[in-house]
Amino acid sequence: MTDSQESAVPSRPSVGVRIGRIAFLAVAGIIVIAVAAAFFVTWTIQRSFPQTSGAIELDGLKAEVTVQRDDRGIPTITADSTDDLFYAEGFVHAQDRFFEMDFRRHVTAGRVAEMFGDSQAATDAFLRTLGWRAVAEAEVEAMDDTTRGYYEAYADGVNAYLATRSGAELSLEYAVLGIQNPDYTPEQWEPADSVAWLKAMAWDLRGNIEDETERSLLAAELDAGADDAGEVVDTGEMLAKLYPEYPFDENPVIVPKISTVPALDTGAEPAAYTPTESDDEIQQATTTIEWKETSSVIEAASELVGDVGEGIGSNSWVVSGDLTETGMPLLANDPHLGASLPSVWYQVQLKCSTVDDACPFDVGGFSFSGLPGIVIGHNQHVAWGFTNLTTDVTDLYVERVVGDEYWRDGALVPLDQSTETIKVAGGDDIELTIRSTVHGPIISGLTDDFTAIADDPESALAEGTEAPATPPAGDDAEYAVSLRWTALDPGTTATAIFALSTAQDFDDFRYAASLFDVPAQNLIYADTEGNIGYQTPGRLPIRGAGDGWMPQPGWDSSYDWTGYIPFEELPVSYNPSSGYIVTANNAIVTDDYAYFLSRDWDYGYRAARIAHLIERRAAAAPLTAQDMRDIQMDDEMWIGTKLATAMADVDVSRADVREAVDLLLPWDAQNTASSPAAAYANVVWSNLVQNIFGEREQPLPIDGQARLFTVVADMLDDPSDPLWSNPKIDVDGMDAMLALSAEEAYDELVSLQGDVPARWSWGDLHAITLTSDTLGTSGIAPIEALFNRGPYPVGGGASVVNATGWELGVSYATTTVPSMRMVIDLSDFDASTWNHLTGASGHAFHEHYTDQTADWAVGVQKPWAYSAKAVDGSTVDTLILSPAG
Repeated sequence: MTDSQESAVPSRPSVGVRIGRIAFLAVAGIIVIAVAAAFFVTWTIQRSFPQTSGAIELDGLKAEVTVQRDDRGIPTITADSTDDLFYAEGFVHAQDRFFEMDFRRHVTAGRVAEMFGDSQAATDAFLRTLGWRAVAEAEVEAMDDTTRGYYEAYADGVNAYLATRSGAELSLEYAVLGIQNPDYTPEQWEPADSVAWLKAMAWDLRGNIEDETERSLLAAELDAGADDAGEVVDTGEMLAKLYPEYPFDENPVIVPKISTVPALDTGAEPAAYTPTESDDEIQQATTTIEWKETSSVIEAASELVGDVGEGIGSNSWVVSGDLTETGMPLLANDPHLGASLPSVWYQVQLKCSTVDDACPFDVGGFSFSGLPGIVIGHNQHVAWGFTNLTTDVTDLYVERVVGDEYWRDGALVPLDQSTETIKVAGGDDIELTIRSTVHGPIISGLTDDFTAIADDPESALAEGTEAPATPPAGDDAEYAVSLRWTALDPGTTATAIFALSTAQDFDDFRYAASLFDVPAQNLIYADTEGNIGYQTPGRLPIRGAGDGWMPQPGWDSSYDWTGYIPFEELPVSYNPSSGYIVTANNAIVTDDYAYFLSRDWDYGYRAARIAHLIERRAAAAPLTAQDMRDIQMDDEMWIGTKLATAMADVDVSRADVREAVDLLLPWDAQNTASSPAAAYANVVWSNLVQNIFGEREQPLPIDGQARLFTVVADMLDDPSDPLWSNPKIDVDGMDAMLALSAEEAYDELVSLQGDVPARWSWGDLHAITLTSDTLGTSGIAPIEALFNRGPYPVGGGASVVNATGWELGVSYATTTVPSMRMVIDLSDFDASTWNHLTGASGHAFHEHYTDQTADWAVGVQKPWAYSAKAVDGSTVDTLILSPAG
């Protein structure tokens, strides 16, 4: 071989070089695959992002519509007509949130199994039982032509967006859903899809059905057993102790004096809908199929719709110009709902190019994706806010059923019955048997809780209830439980939101309130003339023999609802002498009000704290918008002050525990995120409550922290209370109970955050993880990582003004939240400030998916341009929607 030949033949590489080259090639291959996958995922994600600038031609528009978005992606929509305005709102909602909208309508129609398979069939069965979709369809049918036109225009806008995209082009979720359910295709949007979501919100704010169920089951258990000392418990006394009356002598009511205002001049008050025994307009159902049961019927629906949970409620207040720096009112609102991703709210402004009778809208605020209009916000003259009314609008009835009939005033009457089909993706259809009584759907048989009531009706029924008359010979009646709920009757809330948006004065506002029947809300008001006000709206039942605190006998019509409280007799306040109105789910009026409203109010600690802060700050200087924002973020834990005082004198034997207890001595009871004392106080509180109530031979309920604040505060004033002793955990007396709880709390915190108390942090312990309502709980980590965000440290707590709720005995993590915060300045709408939990977009990885969360966690609100000049100045993107052709 010549030298030239040798030089042309490559030398054989060493083994080490070969391995290195193979490794390099392998790594390079992995990188290429990873880069390709990353490009594919990025392309898949970004292809669903909406077009927010330029121009789009659409069939169905009559004229150009301008959509201006600010740096948070919040749209201001301006159109020449109401048809174009709501068409554009539907289009924009679908751009940002269509998957959320599609999922919601499947929930409200009881059709989630069509998307996600048989795991959701049980929930579908319950939601079909309630019949929300049928009620929504009845409401659409009953609308006036103008209002129905708004919903139809909105649906046309949603469908126009669906005509431009499909599958993963609509949202990343459809790409993931397509793996499991490749045949799924979204249907056209309909007006009833929008209206049905109001029923879901009513469920989220439904009132006392959990308490009523819990009390009836507890009564049965107490009747059957004895206390831990072996002594017979007086069931009535124990229930009264565990569910005390509202502390009227300590905490405020919303309307201490009802104002005299002119009666509404509307021609005719909206007719109240009262069902009769022959009423079959609404489909109400139960099923005889045995589903995989959840722990309660509440949980079955709440998994998809929203759990009432600890902390559901809201704060709102309004102060008159007599107390403010500008001489004009300030209105603050922060509704408390279950945490969701994306946020339940969608922020938007709707403006007519020329505001007149034909196109009367110039309004901004928070809407729900899928629903046209604005729910909470302001127009050019009036601002309004909501909190949950907390009145009792749900009752359980024990029914005596014989085959296809049930007993009613000594006679058998037929059940309403029909069948439906639940379609299941990848599975067989399921036939559903539907039954209801005059009161509503029969819900026992669906879950353990309601079935348990039906199994032991004598213990579950309200004390003093008459036993049923002896049935005829051969009667083989079985007991069942039905649900009476105002939301299962067609109503007019879907119309009320437009009346609110166009209200120009207090009379208009009250008229809108007269239409706002479900969910029952406290409505507060302010206007640019300097007036403030409050109106109780809602369809509030007048009861017969019972008060709805416990289940009632369905066979006796004397326990039926007899009608609804006339609107003109509902509580109202207009320019009260105090100069402010506070609503925080506390009692509306004192007990001398002519009608029964509820025994299950929030106990008023938030309301008392808000009123105190308003008065204290107003006494020092005129109130500002910043004062309102500061009050919204107040973290004072009322029971914390009581607990810290009690713990100061407790003898703990361990030096390390004493060091932790000493954190409480200088503590200001503020649950700030960085506070070690707040971390320890809340863990002590959790252990104390579980030791007193939960760790007993006969466990007592530990839900409802405001209720427990009242119960435990009374016990701290009475060291001889027998509940301080608990033989199961070998505790005798208050001091021993407090000492044990202090030690257990220390050990728990050490396991969670280490043994240096100064480094403990309530914010980390109480952090919130934002979880997608659908794929965020798939159980598949990579998929969950696509959609979930967090955790984010937060302050506040349960029954705190900054109401970040958590579940006693489960976790300290935040589960319910101030879902949005707003402070409206009636002297300058452009200076009004706003924030909500996540962001405008529902698209994972979009810049506006969670861009407001960091500000939300620390209470930062930002101004939102309202005037035309300010909107133009804040605009980042402009999209022109124009008629096709």
